[in-house]
Amino acid sequence: MALREVEGPPGAPWDRRLRGRLHTLTVESGLLAGNPLGDPARRPLYVYVPPGVNASGEYATVYVIQGFTGQLDMWLNRFAFEPTMFERLDELFAAGDCPPAIVVFVDAWTSYGGSQFINSDSTGRYMDYLCDEVVPFVDGRFPTAASRDHRGITGKSSGGYGAMVVPMLRPDVFGGLASHAGDALFECCYAADFRAVARQLRDDFEGSYDVFFERFAASDRLDFERFGKPFEVYGYAACYSPDEENPGKALLPFDIRTGRLDDEVWRRWLAWDPVRMAPGHGEALASMRRIYLDAGRSDEWYLDLGAQAFSKELDNQGIEHTLELFEGTHVGIQYRYPGAIADLTKALAS
Repeated sequence: MALREVEGPPGAPWDRRLRGRLHTLTVESGLLAGNPLGDPARRPLYVYVPPGVNASGEYATVYVIQGFTGQLDMWLNRFAFEPTMFERLDELFAAGDCPPAIVVFVDAWTSYGGSQFINSDSTGRYMDYLCDEVVPFVDGRFPTAASRDHRGITGKSSGGYGAMVVPMLRPDVFGGLASHAGDALFECCYAADFRAVARQLRDDFEGSYDVFFERFAASDRLDFERFGKPFEVYGYAACYSPDEENPGKALLPFDIRTGRLDDEVWRRWLAWDPVRMAPGHGEALASMRRIYLDAGRSDEWYLDLGAQAFSKELDNQGIEHTLELFEGTHVGIQYRYPGAIADLTKALAS
């Protein structure tokens, strides 16, 4: 029998037709123009609209933000024997288990790996981009209930960090949050890497971040074993402790020659720790219509402890929330997103 061409998509597992619609848009940001790293002001923006959404209706909105090194088109990736993120969402809403909601996927990539979704003199105004540009744009183009009480944010890892911090700082924009293993309790999730980075810079990069970035730029792939930790730590430093005198550069919270902690710079990092921020932002957190926290019990960065520490701060203030520790690590937990999005949607839709 001869091979023949047929019409239409191949079907599962290669292609599952969405019952809703995914809008893949390109936007131009005024706030990101001229950022210190020269990163693009033109960005992709994905908006998923579930089946049955009425163009004249007003629906809750959930914003999904990514982890460190994430860029938007990664949401299209398929892992073996798993649906994509958009297929998971489509199944959630098509099943009718929660009210329909507009789900927005935001890109905040930088050439240092990420923005932590905060404003920085070294990376750019990414929190303002999200809150003051993307949100009004979506509200103007899609049938949303344009109110913080009907708007939530969720993410994992650095995205989970942003999902905790942005609503604390901008409760006028977001009224609910869900964090999957968000960066928190910095002495547990970050500090242990400082000594390893100091040693790796000494042994492999002549004790110099300048040499590191030269060799990183010349590499034809991201060899995480070789480049991962120094790149990650510098990326976080660019967000938490930017060098105001040298835009685009960062101050490190440790001496790269010895690994000794720099107390002054480390205090700047700790001021951005969600666990330490929570007591000063109790009113904003108490105003959330839903706070959802989870993490794997074997998270490699000990973000399960960070989630517990953040939860304890919420408990101390009598703020209602849920925390679930599940059997798992930091990776392979994309399946957790739909449940959190459903929780947020139920809370924000009413």
